[in-house]
Amino acid sequence: MKKLLLLAGIALLGFNANAQEEKKGLEGTWWVAGQVAFGSEKTGDIKESSSTVLPIVGYFIAPTTTVGVGVGMLNTKAENGSVTTSETSAIVIKPLVRKYWNVSGNLFFFGQASLPVIIGDDKQNDVKSSSVALELAPGFDYIVNKWLTVETSFTIFNTGFTSSKPDGGEKTTSFDFNANPMNSVSDRQIGNLQVGVKFLF
Repeated sequence: MKKLLLLAGIALLGFNANAQEEKKGLEGTWWVAGQVAFGSEKTGDIKESSSTVLPIVGYFIAPTTTVGVGVGMLNTKAENGSVTTSETSAIVIKPLVRKYWNVSGNLFFFGQASLPVIIGDDKQNDVKSSSVALELAPGFDYIVNKWLTVETSFTIFNTGFTSSKPDGGEKTTSFDFNANPMNSVSDRQIGNLQVGVKFLF
């Protein structure tokens, strides 16, 4: 009888731990993702190149809610022979928050809000620029295993301010608003479709 009660107690503890784990979801899990890109194009003596490095680190603060931040660099350069005609570099800071909803099994739908801030420097023309934007992007995330997910998302709304000021010149500001990611007038493309992976730990 004692052995039976002991086995029942162990089973109950195991069931409770499993239930707690399911309720916990991904809460307390860290993740890393990001973007690395490089491009180059040359026509005759004219060469253009660009690079992007934007690592992102996040943390699940609740079973289906995560926050994260990306910090990286953007660079572009144009050359005509041995002469540099334009060269810009920018620091990117991108905080974000996501909310997940389970679709079926390991497939989740999410909504993401991010606030990218870009601080740039046009070295050739001595122009400083900055921009801040609000972006909303839904997407799908598939959990492959305990350390890897595959996701896709696209921007459905973005708005933001940009300012630029040449050294000794007047400041220019602009405002952009886009709530129509499906271009119904010309090419009918969905805005900024992205596919990537996320590592959990």
